[in-house]
Amino acid sequence: MIKPVYRKSVQRQKIYEFIKGSFDHPSAMSIYETLREKLPALSLGTVYRNLAILVEQGLVTRMPFKNGFDRFDANTLAHHHLICEKCGNVEDITLPALAEIDKIAARSNEFKILRHRIEFYGICRKCGSLED
Repeated sequence: MIKPVYRKSVQRQKIYEFIKGSFDHPSAMSIYETLREKLPALSLGTVYRNLAILVEQGLVTRMPFKNGFDRFDANTLAHHHLICEKCGNVEDITLPALAEIDKIAARSNEFKILRHRIEFYGICRKCGSLED
């Protein structure tokens, strides 16, 4: 299948740069609210359309959440996340390589693994004590 070719867009470039410079895995709404000050003609629909293009191009990863508010990550290398259940903060976590887990999962179910996602849920240091 041939992927569509998109014309360069100042708005798409600004959205990508914002995500790339952000470490909190922003939602479409937070991207829109931040960038509309610099790009007054920007609409929320434009943000969503450009996010879909960036995901399609493999420049950002969509992180779906059950609350319906997807988050976006410009770090497309395999990595995992810490997610605060109080404030929704999402942080990257560096763990030893887990490539073997893909092989084990594939063998156990005769399944071709394309990628996996591991998330750790808890309470961040801003929201509460780290003690039990």
